[in-house]
Amino acid sequence: MSEEITYDAAAEVEVTMGEDRDESPAPAPNLAGDGMGCHAGAAEMEKAARMAGKSEILDQYAKDYPQGPHDKPQSMCPAFGSLRVGLRMRRTATVLSGSACCVYGLTFVSHFYGARRSVGYVPFNSETLVTGKLFEDIREAVHDMADPERYDAIVVTNLCVPTASGVPLRLLPSEINGVRIVGIDVPGFGIPTHAEAKDVLAGAMLNYARQEVEAGPVQAPVSGKSDRPTVTLLGEMFPADPIGIGGMLAPLGLAAGPVVPCREWRELYSALDCGAVAAIHPFYTAAIREFEAAGRPIVGSAPVGHDGTAAWLANIGDAFGIATDKVAASQNAFLPAIREALARTPVKGTITLSGYEGSELLVARLLIESGAEIPYVGTACPKTAWSRDDVDWLEAHGAKVKFRASLEDDCAAMEAIKPDLAVGTTPVVQKGKELGIPSLYFTNLISARPLMGPMGAGSLQQVVNAAMGNKDRMDHMRDFFEGVGHGDTAGVWEGDPNLRPDFRAAHQKKLDKQARAAKAQEMI
Repeated sequence: MSEEITYDAAAEVEVTMGEDRDESPAPAPNLAGDGMGCHAGAAEMEKAARMAGKSEILDQYAKDYPQGPHDKPQSMCPAFGSLRVGLRMRRTATVLSGSACCVYGLTFVSHFYGARRSVGYVPFNSETLVTGKLFEDIREAVHDMADPERYDAIVVTNLCVPTASGVPLRLLPSEINGVRIVGIDVPGFGIPTHAEAKDVLAGAMLNYARQEVEAGPVQAPVSGKSDRPTVTLLGEMFPADPIGIGGMLAPLGLAAGPVVPCREWRELYSALDCGAVAAIHPFYTAAIREFEAAGRPIVGSAPVGHDGTAAWLANIGDAFGIATDKVAASQNAFLPAIREALARTPVKGTITLSGYEGSELLVARLLIESGAEIPYVGTACPKTAWSRDDVDWLEAHGAKVKFRASLEDDCAAMEAIKPDLAVGTTPVVQKGKELGIPSLYFTNLISARPLMGPMGAGSLQQVVNAAMGNKDRMDHMRDFFEGVGHGDTAGVWEGDPNLRPDFRAAHQKKLDKQARAAKAQEMI
């Protein structure tokens, strides 16, 4: 029999509560020491975070990123989104504060997706977390890293456990040796999706940059200042799309500004110094709040497809007060080419579409104009005022739009509709292929293509038509593997597998009990 191992002296640490959390880092609730780590459950973690003084930020997140009828969509750790934004910025260092397993997973998936720089990590144990030493370690780390020859900014991110324990990143210096310090909380129990975590960091950086602009002159961007009024593009997109949008803006006497999230700090100043903001991805609520504070009008939707491009150019013209005949001339210059590209290789078939990138509605519009029938569009992102035009257009063309869609929503729609093609997340694609339905992974195969203007009009047709042409192959594969089992019985067995339904029933009782306890706690 193995002996019990004690990893630290957490049980010997006295837990005390600070009188004034706004002036000094207070000792944290003993999450790690009493077994209430990141496995404790969202309800308990949020309760601990509020007790530790994080109510204000959690309330702001609840307002910015409202959840759906269920807790939230299934998603990878949301901090992946903000981490990716920081890792893509030049002269920006990223430091994570969280459980080692979380940091390992986040750094692994970031490097898997092409990150080419190190991720900083401030380790902790129960004692340093409870006594407030973790905050001191973080402050020491950013002081050591703050080299203006290497960095413009250092981003420090609290993951679940430090957020729930009240680690006060707001008390970090805002600047060290000329290097900006940006601290954010990105807990899995407060941010529904990794797409929205991108907005958390983008909004925090815009807020910092806006205060710098208000305080006095700032550095000009490396690319220089445009000689025409600019439109800032909000939301990550295929690299060719900003170029295409710039081409459509040129006849109006406008230019495409930076894409937010930006790739370097000085682009934030250019983004704020615009005539209007195009909310290509309409869920960037924190970023939009900063632009509105700077007095910039927001234009929803995007120049996607024929109808979308016509409406978007008209709305941009309204935002800049451009004469209608000039807008009409720009529309006439691009709309015929878009119409021709859409008609060149039409899509014939029924498609269900879902994803978590934020561009699902735009892709659905493009596919419908390409000839496809799309009865269901699911997105993990929330409904906002800037997605209204896309929703109205899609519903007028027979699509049901589901915001905060869960995996169950997406799979139920696919099983009920039995489409010619299912576009969705990895588990939706897996389920579709099990049913013999041709399927495409949205992130890698759909969003990794241009969508805007003439360039995007025909970009999806080839891959979609090719996938729908694989129906016979899918049927052959399903027939070939028929009888090898499903779920727990998948594979080749010499005898009948031992399913032990009694174990399954006992485990389900535990899950039901935990769910009832969590619901009762919410009602208190």
